[in-house]
Amino acid sequence: MQPWELLDEANIPGSGETLRLKRRGREYSIMLGPNELMNSRLSGSEKALATLSLEKLEGRQSQHILIGGLGMGFTLRAALEAAGDAARITVAELVPAVIAWARGPMADLHGTSLSDPRVTISEGDVGAAIRAEKAGYDAILLDVDNGPDGLSRPDNDALYSARGLGEAKAALTPGGVLAVWSSAPDAAFTRRLKQAGFMTEEKPVRAHGKSGARHMIWLATRQG
Repeated sequence: MQPWELLDEANIPGSGETLRLKRRGREYSIMLGPNELMNSRLSGSEKALATLSLEKLEGRQSQHILIGGLGMGFTLRAALEAAGDAARITVAELVPAVIAWARGPMADLHGTSLSDPRVTISEGDVGAAIRAEKAGYDAILLDVDNGPDGLSRPDNDALYSARGLGEAKAALTPGGVLAVWSSAPDAAFTRRLKQAGFMTEEKPVRAHGKSGARHMIWLATRQG
């Protein structure tokens, strides 16, 4: 079997952790220590994060969507396919190198998504983008860690706290959707969503096809 090649390493701001980008043939992997955060062969649940969310917004003509975490771009590309021509999509990515990788070694994987006129790439914390907006986003899609129990950066936990959920709710339009990706279920997080006043659905999805690992997506709708 062809060995993995280390392409680059990058520090995560606000954390002592390091991301590593690796390649094996046409396959890419982003690692955090011994944990694989994402793999170019496993995109099903990241795509579902966008498609399930935008199904909730059917009928809205000029959607404003915030995506937390660029990663390998699967969620962004799925959002572009599902959103209309009048949509605006902002991607907040904390790690500058992830954006550089998307425009460099993984450019073929990302295709034309970064240059789409509907897309704005913002280098920075998605939490700041949430707090800066009041009733302005139709959807907030969060895939910034392995789930509500932050792995890559302790500050990510604030996004999933009661306060963070309140800030996300305030940033959404009435009927807007907060969607959260996780590698596993989390009953405590489901309770926090409901306590924050969201109408909440849990959607188990496969990482790849019908046989991949099971991941979890929460669809939390701001009522009113």
